[in-house]
Amino acid sequence: MPQDYQIAALWIGGELSFLEQLCLKSFLDVGHQVKLYTYHGISNAPDGCEMADANEILPQDNFLRHARTNSPALHSDLFRYHLLARNDRTIWADTDAYCVKPFTSETGHFYGWESPRHVNGGVLGFPPDSEALGRLLEFTRDEFAIPPWFSDAERAELEARKAAGTPLHAGEMPWGVWGPHAITHFAQATGELKYALPQAALYPIPYRERQVMLYPGYDLSAYLTDETFSIHFYGRRMRARINAVQAGVPKPRSLIGQLLKKHGIDPLAAPIPQKPGETDDD
Repeated sequence: MPQDYQIAALWIGGELSFLEQLCLKSFLDVGHQVKLYTYHGISNAPDGCEMADANEILPQDNFLRHARTNSPALHSDLFRYHLLARNDRTIWADTDAYCVKPFTSETGHFYGWESPRHVNGGVLGFPPDSEALGRLLEFTRDEFAIPPWFSDAERAELEARKAAGTPLHAGEMPWGVWGPHAITHFAQATGELKYALPQAALYPIPYRERQVMLYPGYDLSAYLTDETFSIHFYGRRMRARINAVQAGVPKPRSLIGQLLKKHGIDPLAAPIPQKPGETDDD
C-alpha cells in the first residue's frame, strides 16, 4: 500500500550496480514513492523510480569531495540538508540503505544511532522547520567552518591556521565532519536527539561486522529485530568486498544474495564496477 513518506536519494557516477538497484527497489516494494536525483541521468533505475535533476536542489558547481578518499560524501551531506529543507514528508536514504519495512514518523524526525557516540545520516528525516536542520545548513555554508564540537586544543590550532591565511577545508578534516558528527552535535544542541532511533532500527549490523552480510547461511537473528526498519550496506566498502572476495556476485545463501532473489535483481545485469584503489580496508 502507498506510504505517507516519500524516499529521496542521490546517485553520483555512472549506471547503478545491483547493490543500489536492490536498495531502491526495496523501498518501492513496500509502497514508498522513490525519487532518485542524478546530475547526468542513468538508464537502469528500477521501474517505478521517479527521476529528478539534482541541480534543482544543489548545482554541481564546486563539487566537494573528501581529500583522503575522493568520496563525494561532503556534497552528498550538503545535498540532503538542502533537500529536506525544501520538501515536507520526505526521508532521505543513501543508495546503500535497504528497506526492511515502511518508514513511519509522527514528527518528521527519522534518524538513528549508528554507535553509542554518533547518529548517522544515511537515513535522515527532519521536518523542514527543524532547528537542527537549520543549524546544519548554516554550518555547512562555510567550507572552512571550525566544528564547535572539536576540543579546545583542536579549535585553537584551526583558529591559528585561519588567522595565518591557511584555513583547513572541510575536505581535509576527519571523515563525517559534515555528516554524522555534525548531525549528532546539532541535534543534541537543539534537543532533537531525543528523536533518534536505537541502533537496531537503521544500523543493526555494525560497520565492523559488515562482512556477516556476505556469509552463506549466517544466522542474523541477533542483529535483525522487530525494531529494524533498514539495513545499511556500507556502500563502497561492501562493493569492494563483493568484488574482492566473492568475484562480484554475493553467494546465493548470504543475506545480500537472498535479498537479490527476493526482489528480482540480477547481479550479472548490473555488475559492480572495478575501481582502482577502492578497497575494503578499515
